[in-house]
Amino acid sequence: MSKKIKVIPCSGMGKVFGLAAREAALKAVDELVPDEAETLCLAYVMTGDEAAKDKIEGYDCITLDGCPALCAAKSAAICGGIVKEEYRVVDAFKKHRGIKAGGATTLTEDGWMVVDEIAAQIADKVKELGKEA
Repeated sequence: MSKKIKVIPCSGMGKVFGLAAREAALKAVDELVPDEAETLCLAYVMTGDEAAKDKIEGYDCITLDGCPALCAAKSAAICGGIVKEEYRVVDAFKKHRGIKAGGATTLTEDGWMVVDEIAAQIADKVKELGKEA
């Protein structure tokens, strides 16, 4: 089993915050820390998929949630993941009040700016957790 940090974004269907969470997770694991982190599909986690549970249980996780419901964080914990950091995408957008970030399927330039900020935070946390291991 991979010792990589698990980065689990919410699905956030129909909301820009869910799209931003998914894009930030992908940017972090595919571009910024590909050797140290991997992402998992929250749908598999939430439905109790055994393969997904096996990939999370006992492993350090970073979750990204678009809303206060914290579905990713709660689901990772229920599956036995060790949630080391919970990001709320909506909080990142609060720092940029008034920007037009896009919609449920497309981000604007401002939306991508926030995604880049979140991805950088995730990458920093992955590196920090890697040093602790």
